[in-house]
Amino acid sequence: MDFDVTSISAVVAPAGVLVAVIYYVLDIRNQTKTIKTDLLVRSFSVTLDNDWLESFDLINKSKTADLLKMREEQRMAEINPVVAFYEEVGTLLQMKLIDIDSVERLLHGNAVRTWEKMKLLAEHTRRLRDDPRALEGFEYLYNEMNKKEQKLTTS
Repeated sequence: MDFDVTSISAVVAPAGVLVAVIYYVLDIRNQTKTIKTDLLVRSFSVTLDNDWLESFDLINKSKTADLLKMREEQRMAEINPVVAFYEEVGTLLQMKLIDIDSVERLLHGNAVRTWEKMKLLAEHTRRLRDDPRALEGFEYLYNEMNKKEQKLTTS
């Protein structure tokens, strides 16, 4: 069986294209993972800020009625850093730009406890703004974290 240049190139060219496609797909996956990791790290770096920590402490020390009173007194700026953070994380999770496993490891249930304390405030905010989607990302985060917890406890 004789092999000429044309026969060899007919086999090598498609193989080269296949190798290039495989490399490209692997490279894209790696870049996507790097981008998601960077997004997660940047998002969570907010929680190291003193304003965020003070806001988080204020929410955790408050009762739901106290949080509703803060809303009436126009003092939402005191808790907005935490609310905005959880809203952002929930939205990124909803858009599948970050994954629930990473979020759960980093939050350790803090979002669940915070949402449960702030749920009435969120509902009140939705009514005041006439916006049923207000804090939708935060609520989505809460629901996903609960699903994740249920999977862990039933396994």
